[in-house]
Amino acid sequence: MGSLTGHPRDATADCFRIFIGYDPREDAAYQVCRRSLLRRSSIPLEIHPIRQSDLRAAGLYWRDRGPTESTEFSFTRFLTPYLADFRGWGLFVDCDFLFLADAADLFALRDDRFAVMCVHHEYAPAESTKMDGAIQTVYPRKNWSSLVLYNCGHPKNIAALTPEAVSTQTGAFLHRFMWLDDAEIGEIPFVWNFLVGHNKVDPADPERTSPKAIHYTCGGPWFERYKDCEFADLWNKELEELNAEKQAEEKEKDGKVKPMTNA
Repeated sequence: MGSLTGHPRDATADCFRIFIGYDPREDAAYQVCRRSLLRRSSIPLEIHPIRQSDLRAAGLYWRDRGPTESTEFSFTRFLTPYLADFRGWGLFVDCDFLFLADAADLFALRDDRFAVMCVHHEYAPAESTKMDGAIQTVYPRKNWSSLVLYNCGHPKNIAALTPEAVSTQTGAFLHRFMWLDDAEIGEIPFVWNFLVGHNKVDPADPERTSPKAIHYTCGGPWFERYKDCEFADLWNKELEELNAEKQAEEKEKDGKVKPMTNA
């Protein structure tokens, strides 16, 4: 079995493996999502981008891109258990997330009774396009697959989520978790996949309804069309802090380089 991630360790009580969908058009979103996870986590995180180009080069993914695929990870997301060597638990998450809470709390929800766990959204988008003009498709269990806790070693995941299957199976089969019985799909609270423009904070119960992870599912502030969307200020703040950290690192690196002098 091959892995592009250097054979990640088993997820244990003190290490959480996370696979983030990567699309070159949304590099900033990926970087912000990754930072928001790392800086709030109380346990070590092992984070890996799922890059379609790497998977193709390794012969692990070969399906042609269809017109309804809004991102490069529309289907590659389902390789998460394979990339985790079908061991332990791992999380897949779209890159257009901003985490506001400790990932350890999400990891603690895992339950070996289930093959996968996710938010059971009832979501019908109003717009026909999203992000930078990508087609907005409507289908049952939409957005269930955008954040998934995978029981990677579950027999049904091992049997169904091979490179061959992910490269050939229908979108309905994969995104609706049709390789599983309904009883094998566990549920986690919606606040871990809080859909901008759809989910709302209940003023009477903010503790249970405030987002722990914001999902800019139609498009986030990194797209001009959505620069003023709900929660854009939180994402922009994270980006500003990320850029400040990078600038500080570059400054420190430059300060350690001794200037050249004439002999």
